[in-house]
Amino acid sequence: MMTEMKYILSLDVGTTSVKTVLFDVTGHEVARHVCEYELLKPKPDFVEVDPDVYWHAACEGIRGIFHDSAVSKDDIVSVGVTSQGETLIVLDENGRPLCNAIVWLDNRAKAEAALIAEKFSRSEVYRITGQQEIAPAWTASKILWLRNHEPEIFKKVSKILLVEDYLIYRLTGEFATDHALNPSTLYYDMINGCWWREMLEFLKISEKQLPSLLNSGEIAGRVIADVGLNKNTPVTVAPIDQISAAVGAGNIAAGMITETTGCALAVCATTDKPVYDEKMRFGIYRHAVPGLYVMLPWIPAAGMILRWFRDEFGGGMDYSELCDIAINVPAGAEGLLLLPHFCGMTLPQVNPDAKGVFYGLTLSHKKRHFVRAIMESVAFSLRESIELLEQNGLKAEKIISMGGAARSRLWLQIKSDVLHRDFVTMACEESTCLGAAVLSAVGTGCYEKLNDAVNAMVHPFEVVMPENGQIYDSVFYKYKKLNGLFLNSAF
Repeated sequence: MMTEMKYILSLDVGTTSVKTVLFDVTGHEVARHVCEYELLKPKPDFVEVDPDVYWHAACEGIRGIFHDSAVSKDDIVSVGVTSQGETLIVLDENGRPLCNAIVWLDNRAKAEAALIAEKFSRSEVYRITGQQEIAPAWTASKILWLRNHEPEIFKKVSKILLVEDYLIYRLTGEFATDHALNPSTLYYDMINGCWWREMLEFLKISEKQLPSLLNSGEIAGRVIADVGLNKNTPVTVAPIDQISAAVGAGNIAAGMITETTGCALAVCATTDKPVYDEKMRFGIYRHAVPGLYVMLPWIPAAGMILRWFRDEFGGGMDYSELCDIAINVPAGAEGLLLLPHFCGMTLPQVNPDAKGVFYGLTLSHKKRHFVRAIMESVAFSLRESIELLEQNGLKAEKIISMGGAARSRLWLQIKSDVLHRDFVTMACEESTCLGAAVLSAVGTGCYEKLNDAVNAMVHPFEVVMPENGQIYDSVFYKYKKLNGLFLNSAF
């Protein structure tokens, strides 16, 4: 390991912002910059971003880091880049975007997803790519939409990229991507670690249009752009953001589980082989560690429900204040239950038409009861996810918790009680960026092995243990029963 202090810059390109974080090689956060941007919604189901917006946000973040810290560009060892998955960016032969990025939230490609499903069975797609459904969100559906609806643009496509790939290209001039970023494109063969030839042929695209596949932490290229960094600084690839976050929380061995409650709820359970669910209720991804895999059940609406409630009914209260008013509400929110299907349902079954439900309302319920019911509903969804993983052979005594909800001691306690498990929080709140930094530290020789980097850079903060689990068993039973009633109804 290096004897003098060096630093790693991480870029995390999210749905509505780029986070730029500077870490030293002990995992200490030195500076952070967040640049937000707006999503374009020109038509129903269309969600877009000008690719230059991603680039300018990254450049602003890099400048902001140097403005806010005393670190010299000479001390930057490398740059690690991670991002959301699925979002499609297409370039012409000169490397210029041909159209706006089609964001993963975009739902325009419903008919194209159906066409893919006619050609490839759901079970075949699950076996090869690890994705349990054929959805408009996946990159393959978006490419097919572009071919069918914008043929003149499709003819000019020279390169097909995801957001991480695009930033790496702008930084280095190289076209490279991470194996573990691509399973949800629907044209990546997860088992064989290569592009899925039959899907490429169906989409009428070629491997030449795709970036080179690298393992997590490998050097994609070196900085050539004028962004305030030294030219020749190595730039490394990283997995999709959820798996980068898992690495940033130390989840690098089979049997470990991390959960992230941000806008959505996602669970990353690491295994030493791909584990397929008979009912195809969760996706499977490649881990950052070659030879490991991640079972990834998720629900689309979690923390965003609390945000919705804050914005519409919070009366100017912030998240901390909302959590405070829910502290003294008894477990079970005095009979108020929420089914959190505000953006459809993924568990216990996939149903994009499912809706959210507040049930059990009486005149005695106050704002604080709604907040408590929202928190508990996410914990119930998390328990369903963990029980699903247990049905598929995975056991875990503790769960590492990340995301915005990990800042709420109350929410952590609710989760711990509902699941009868210890919950561990991390000292670094930006686990996604830290994961990219950890991998970059290994890829550029700061540490010889990933275990060494994790031991040096990833630091637990607190353990929350169950206190009131028995009460929640009965509430969870009522939640499942209510969910079953709505699943089996004609609504």
